[in-house]
Amino acid sequence: MDETETSNIFHVPTLSLPSITPPDSYNPFRSQPVPLIIDNGSSNLRFGFSTSASPHSSPNVIAKYKEHKFNWSLLLFSDAIDAESDAKSKGKTPWEGDVLLNFDAMENALDYAFVRLGIDAESIDHPVLMTERLCSPLHSRALTSELMFEQYSVPSLTYCVDSVMSFYHNNKPTSGSTFGADGLVVSFNTASTSVIPILNGKGVLSHAKRIPWGTQQSTEYLLKLIQLKYSSFPTRVTSTQASWMLHNFCSFATDYPVVLRSLKIHANMRAAERIIQFPFAIPVIEEKTEEELTRIAEKRKEQGKKLQELAAKSRMEKLAKKENDLQYLTSLKEGKSENKREWMNTLQVEGFDDDDALDKAIKKLEADVKCARKKDPDGQDDIIEEPSFPLIDVPDADLDEDGIKEKKKQKLMKAGFDARARARREKEKEREEKEAEERREEEERENSFDDWAARLRREQETIMSKIKERGRRKAALSDRKSAAAQARMKNIASLAADERVSKKKRKAGAEDMFGADDEDWQIYRKLALIQSDVVQQNTAAVSSDEEEEFNQLRIIESKLLMHDPTFTAQHTHASITSQRSALISAFRPQYEEGDIEGSARIHLNTERWRVCETFFSPGMAGVDCAGLGEVLQNILARFSESEKARLVKNVFITGGPSQFPGLQERLHGTLRPILPPEMHLGDIVRAADPSLDAWKGMASFANTDEFDQVGVTAEEYQEWGGERIKRWWGGNCNSAV
Repeated sequence: MDETETSNIFHVPTLSLPSITPPDSYNPFRSQPVPLIIDNGSSNLRFGFSTSASPHSSPNVIAKYKEHKFNWSLLLFSDAIDAESDAKSKGKTPWEGDVLLNFDAMENALDYAFVRLGIDAESIDHPVLMTERLCSPLHSRALTSELMFEQYSVPSLTYCVDSVMSFYHNNKPTSGSTFGADGLVVSFNTASTSVIPILNGKGVLSHAKRIPWGTQQSTEYLLKLIQLKYSSFPTRVTSTQASWMLHNFCSFATDYPVVLRSLKIHANMRAAERIIQFPFAIPVIEEKTEEELTRIAEKRKEQGKKLQELAAKSRMEKLAKKENDLQYLTSLKEGKSENKREWMNTLQVEGFDDDDALDKAIKKLEADVKCARKKDPDGQDDIIEEPSFPLIDVPDADLDEDGIKEKKKQKLMKAGFDARARARREKEKEREEKEAEERREEEERENSFDDWAARLRREQETIMSKIKERGRRKAALSDRKSAAAQARMKNIASLAADERVSKKKRKAGAEDMFGADDEDWQIYRKLALIQSDVVQQNTAAVSSDEEEEFNQLRIIESKLLMHDPTFTAQHTHASITSQRSALISAFRPQYEEGDIEGSARIHLNTERWRVCETFFSPGMAGVDCAGLGEVLQNILARFSESEKARLVKNVFITGGPSQFPGLQERLHGTLRPILPPEMHLGDIVRAADPSLDAWKGMASFANTDEFDQVGVTAEEYQEWGGERIKRWWGGNCNSAV
């Protein structure tokens, strides 16, 4: 492992158990009308009094869990859920996407917030300033108001949009002056991204837009990319871990296609990757004594010997069968009838269409028998004296019953002796031919080395092409839509569709005529051939032809390695097939088998920019909506040139993804082409604290005199209902008065 790769390794953080924090003291706020600020986010719930320097913040999730040891029913909130592994699957948030719907969870979250603040009164005697989503549905607002007024008896309730309040905090007016800043607010939320234009300190919500893509969808998209890239990863990658990777390693690309083109160079991809090391456990290897190792080695040796004996026996049985088949077909050909019609019927009964098919089968068997005999160990066989067979030429009439049996036995022995003698002669002939071929090749190599090497290289390429083509055919056999599979199913269907005898007649006992025609039996031969191919594919068995090709290839490569200095191990078939593309290797490096630490790593490279690009091109993730650049162009087109100039002077971004590297440059590159050349585009300003600026802006506004004028009191709630709110510069405008 090189130094660059080591520096790019980051370990997944381990979750720590939550600490028990006592509630705050309520005495400084008792009987004091200090506003209560609640930033009800999809991910985190931030709450506190407006005079506090910073809020309490906790993950906005609850879980109802039954503890099995003491049989207690527990209600867990926030980090406490991580302490119980069984409770994680039962976690529930008040939000469904970008809409507040689960009000049981909302009530439990508010109970936790009020207990954490130490409020021990029967009611919440503090005016409440609470966030809601841009264009929040009236149904959600009505139920939230009902919960706050009916359950907690708050004196007044005010709703605001969090991104506007974050803009307010970063552009606060001086004391005594009114808020009148201009700007274009881009807010990255958990389940959405919204763009709100602000003129004269008031949000122009009628021109605001929202796209259904946020941090939650980006996390899920990154998790899917990882699962697709590492389909057999040894451990489960959770959404929490994917969120950690998103916030720490992903970034926006100023020009996404250019970044991808630069990553085509594998060195650039290796430099840009981030390696995430997941926890792994090293297996404990039991050490064995010398005696146990010796016993295991002997056992393996015995098993190997048995396997060799079985393989040799199987080869001999196959050889005997092929020799019998060859002898039968040869005798069939020698006994060819002069009657052409009778001969064709005989061929069809045996499964051959014509004489050429018979000749091909005989040649194939001769080649197989010759190949099988070559596998016998070389060396001069012991010359065995021919035994005598005195009863072979004696007529059966001159022999008794025991003599006839002995005669049959001697015939079998003589046939075996003749076959062995014939095999020895053929082996000797092959040995002589092999020696002659080696002499001719040696003379060719000495006289014309270049031609000899070129010929061997051509033979190597030809054999490798055959092996590659056979591999393609085997891959096609595994597809049920391949030609071989379809031919098999077609044959089965034609066999099952025999309608010469109807089902009604078969039930009545009529005779089935299948087999009356000799061609009916050809179906079994065809099915057997196709089935043998499928079995050979499924069991990864190596055919005799393929084995012979591998042997030839091995001999050719060994000769080239020995005599041709330009032919190295990298040119061999084994090296070529094992080589992978350098780009693919950089995209997902392969570790050696048994490397447990390496197998527990995730390499992030293209995903680092691809996930963030979905904010500008949601179609990449299958979401049919406009991207952020198109939304910005659509909003700016609704304003006059002067108003547009005021908006783009102060482009403000907030939310968790606003902290991702490259976002400011990407937004600048997106806005500049859609603006007139003479129009000034100000700096893209990021919120000072994207997580807490909304709450701090709400707290600052709650301490002003204007806050008392924009809230809905309990009396107005009773008169108007929960859907109505007062119109003001920081809140929604739907159902406002």
